[in-house]
Amino acid sequence: MDFQSYKTVSANAQTIKKEWLLIDATDLVLGRLASRVAFVLRGKHKVDFTPNVDCGDNVIIINAEKIRLTGKKMTDKVYVRYTGHPGGQRFTTPKELLQHKPTAVVEEAIKGMLPKNRLGAQLFRNLYVYAGSEYPQQAQKPKIVKLNEI
Repeated sequence: MDFQSYKTVSANAQTIKKEWLLIDATDLVLGRLASRVAFVLRGKHKVDFTPNVDCGDNVIIINAEKIRLTGKKMTDKVYVRYTGHPGGQRFTTPKELLQHKPTAVVEEAIKGMLPKNRLGAQLFRNLYVYAGSEYPQQAQKPKIVKLNEI
């Protein structure tokens, strides 16, 4: 019996192959987009997925301001942040946040679906979100993917 075939192979920084993916967020539901992108950033779609290694792909999201939220979430959902001072709790809705920083709604949704540790912070650096259809990573030749193809 060949015991070599039963060894578990763990991916490392030298063995993983990262790709560049481009996703157009126009009229996509925020939660569905965020969960699929977090899945790809983590690398769970790959055969050689290793939980403690950054083996995911680089993802570029364009047209982030054209994202869609279902129901009354655009006005009823609340993002809470704290300034660090007494009485410094600040509240904002996705509608207000889209006006001030159009990419923040998508970034917050995806960041909340990644691990809350150093690996999660490293994975989040592989995400590039742009409000318009222009992006500076043209030289990487990203592969255009649909949300349901992931």
